[in-house]
Amino acid sequence: MSSEIDILPEGWQKTALEHLIIRISNGVNVTQYEEKIGLPITRIETIWNGTIDLNRVKYIKEDSDELRLKYGLRHGDILFSHINSDSHLGKTAIFRSQVKCLIHGTNLLLIRPSAEISSEYLNYQIQFLRQKGEFVAVAQRAVNQSSINQRKLKAFEFLLPPLNEQHRIVAKIEELFSELDKGIESLKTARAQLNVYRQSVLKHAFEGKLTAQWREENKDKLETPEQLLARIKQEREVRYDQQLKGWKAAVKTWEGNGKSGKKPQRPKKLPKVTDVGHDVTTKLPPLPESWMWEKLGWMTCGVEYGTAAKSATTGRVPVLRMGNIQNAKFDWGNLVYTSDDNEIAQYLLHDGDVLFNRTNSPELVGKTAIYKGERPAVFAGYLIRVNHIGTVVDSQYLNLFLNSHVARQYGNNVKTDGVNQSNINGAKLSNYPFPYCSIKEQREIARILERILSFVDETEGSIDQELLKADALRQSILKKAFSGQLVPQDPNDEPASVLLDRIRAEREQVAKNNHSKKTKKRKTTA
Repeated sequence: MSSEIDILPEGWQKTALEHLIIRISNGVNVTQYEEKIGLPITRIETIWNGTIDLNRVKYIKEDSDELRLKYGLRHGDILFSHINSDSHLGKTAIFRSQVKCLIHGTNLLLIRPSAEISSEYLNYQIQFLRQKGEFVAVAQRAVNQSSINQRKLKAFEFLLPPLNEQHRIVAKIEELFSELDKGIESLKTARAQLNVYRQSVLKHAFEGKLTAQWREENKDKLETPEQLLARIKQEREVRYDQQLKGWKAAVKTWEGNGKSGKKPQRPKKLPKVTDVGHDVTTKLPPLPESWMWEKLGWMTCGVEYGTAAKSATTGRVPVLRMGNIQNAKFDWGNLVYTSDDNEIAQYLLHDGDVLFNRTNSPELVGKTAIYKGERPAVFAGYLIRVNHIGTVVDSQYLNLFLNSHVARQYGNNVKTDGVNQSNINGAKLSNYPFPYCSIKEQREIARILERILSFVDETEGSIDQELLKADALRQSILKKAFSGQLVPQDPNDEPASVLLDRIRAEREQVAKNNHSKKTKKRKTTA
């Protein structure tokens, strides 16, 4: 890395990281345990919000003076994440604990600054380089991870002011960051409150509280739950008959064309749906008299998994994947494509289709979005198309319910957990309890929610913009700090060149001591 500064402030020096530290080393590679027996060992999860969280350490049962000497941490040591995802590569924390012999793990590097360097100053400069993307730029890529080795890290160019100025810079950074963090905390609190409000509104919506007045005004037109369920079952049978007729017509056309191409696929047998069950409804919120809890399966002739075919970076039609679902809407960035005619014909989306994310991380599985015909698209295999009947359920009503707390909670109870991923298959989705009411009331609820949630989304967007500005301001503060513009220079400060001379002598003495210890050990062993 070359510095952006051409003219250094008075008394400053440019130098490689290796000239500012007395040690850089990997961690110990031993088995780690949850039991609090033996020596505590740090790991990547120990670095939390820029600090070392001792509640996140594990333990090793081995113990020896050699192990403690080689891998033990000292006050002021910096832990550096040198193997991680791009977004977390280079995250650091300073060890300030009084806990003895804390040992660091193999995916971390120990950086021990010279006594002539402020650990805090060096740590802030490392974080400045990280935020600029300097570490990612030279990292070696592997599956889902990047790494930076000691040789590359030691070669990074650092800017060294006099020691007194280092302390002044750190004090000013911490003062400004403290004020900035207060503002960020307020913004995050406001965002969390908006999320609580969003869920509260959704809860009221799907308990019928938002449309109590609407029901009063339309009470003479409302069906009983028994009438509603009977009509839903009839609509389902009608839809299935339509599918069969459509298939038969498509087969005739295919035969008339000399059976060219793939034969139209017969609709699957209408899936059987059982009652939701008293044991489930007793755990659900009470509903208005004209509503009912019944299984989601009644609204569809069968849910449908997306295409499992391999996509490409270019093609005729985009393939929407789980990453494209964001906040109950589709994000049309980072797309992949297909040009396969059969895939397009089978999985082409229709206006109003609701897609359910069946496989994802435990906190994201079950998220949904509604396709609104923005552009022709198909959907990938980790998504399920509900294929709901439009005369039974409103698309937006369905979409928003599946993003509500009660639906998410049910999903958490029935999901299957694997390594870093959870799954909710089509059968489990069909068994979801669903608050059925008249289609007109559903549309009224969707209309009210759209107005309220649009305001929430707009406010969240404003908060996110302020958080981005805060991040930019943090970088601006660090940039000023490492260009000599954050605090004034003092001509009476001892220049950094003298510091470097002392550090060089310190490094030579450490190397001499280490050599003596190794020689003594060899003689003892012999």
